[in-house]
Amino acid sequence: MHLTFGLINVLTQKTRKMSTQKFETKAIRQQLNRTPYGEHSSPLFLTSSFVFEDAEHMRASFAEENDQNLYSRFSNPNTTEFIDKVVTMEGAQAGFAFASGMGAVFSTFAALLNSGDHIVSCQSVFGSTHALFTKFFPKWNIETSYFKVDQLETLESLIQPNTKIIYAESPTNPAVDILDLEVLGKLAKKHNLILIIDNCFATPYLQNPIKFGADLVIHSATKLMDGQGRVLGGVTVGNAELMHQIYLFSRNTGPALSPFNAWVLSKSLETLGVRVDRHCKNALKVAKFLEKHPKVSVVKYPFLKSHPQYEIAKKQMRKGGNVVSFEIKGGIKAGQTFLNNIKLCSLSANLGDSRTIVTHPSSTTHSKLSKEDRLEASITDGLIRVSVGLEHHKDIINDLNQALG
Repeated sequence: MHLTFGLINVLTQKTRKMSTQKFETKAIRQQLNRTPYGEHSSPLFLTSSFVFEDAEHMRASFAEENDQNLYSRFSNPNTTEFIDKVVTMEGAQAGFAFASGMGAVFSTFAALLNSGDHIVSCQSVFGSTHALFTKFFPKWNIETSYFKVDQLETLESLIQPNTKIIYAESPTNPAVDILDLEVLGKLAKKHNLILIIDNCFATPYLQNPIKFGADLVIHSATKLMDGQGRVLGGVTVGNAELMHQIYLFSRNTGPALSPFNAWVLSKSLETLGVRVDRHCKNALKVAKFLEKHPKVSVVKYPFLKSHPQYEIAKKQMRKGGNVVSFEIKGGIKAGQTFLNNIKLCSLSANLGDSRTIVTHPSSTTHSKLSKEDRLEASITDGLIRVSVGLEHHKDIINDLNQALG
């Protein structure tokens, strides 16, 4: 039984016996109990609050002596269904859903850290996460030390007496580097630290960091979990005691996922496997095409044999994901010319969409970083990130080819 704090476990007895079933089956069949109306698809619970039988039931509910839903900022049947699915997929104990991926990142750290604590993080992280570490957390006397993605051996030397968390993305955004999760897990256990992994690029279908020692796993559900660029969402799952702290923080600060978005995301998870299979198939073909193009100097895709961490990717991922990064010869000007020539693909800051999206990180998603910080995170002026969609791979390749000129 998954721990869902202060709310009813609304999964059916049939669902609880699904441990032997495959990922795709669980994603479809794990759902709310049917109401008396006998609906086949889980209904929307668009309500801000819930009613109580009497004064004693209300008192006991607020004292968390039962599993009654109280208020949709705390819990809602739709968010519970979504959380429970991700908990199952990741092999976690508990979870909480947020209004966005960054809501999940911030709330997770804010709930677990105190003034004077220290974070050790990989240098290559999402731009907004980097901003938290360098601009906002220092205001609360929380400092961060960075290690490079290809220098894991230096991580242990960065650990201080006040270090509390090791944090990393794998694959990284946007450079698509891979970190050895097993090594990180062993280091965290050795020093009694909390290991938090952002698993957004891989999804639980391709990678399960908890198996390698992660205590908490974060997802921006906006990306591949939704898969069609419709709603924002985030989720953190993992150790029950840590999740309880995150739950208590979040129910009081208000970053909760809306019931409607939770309903959309839970339905989207039903097709996650089949979608990601197609994404990966297309992405590998795109990566192989780019690797041979004369105007491309470097291509990174986890399941390309030329990827520096190919063997690690094969060890901890089932497939390579949908994101390909590559370096265009000619720097930032060549990158912008390439974007201006795109016809079929979309120019957007999102990823994980059914539509192929092309982004120039140094002038968009990571533009607020200094050039030095971008280079430390493997973001060069000519780096292009392609979130490969579900169109026919030949049409995607044709558009990239004509844009490269």
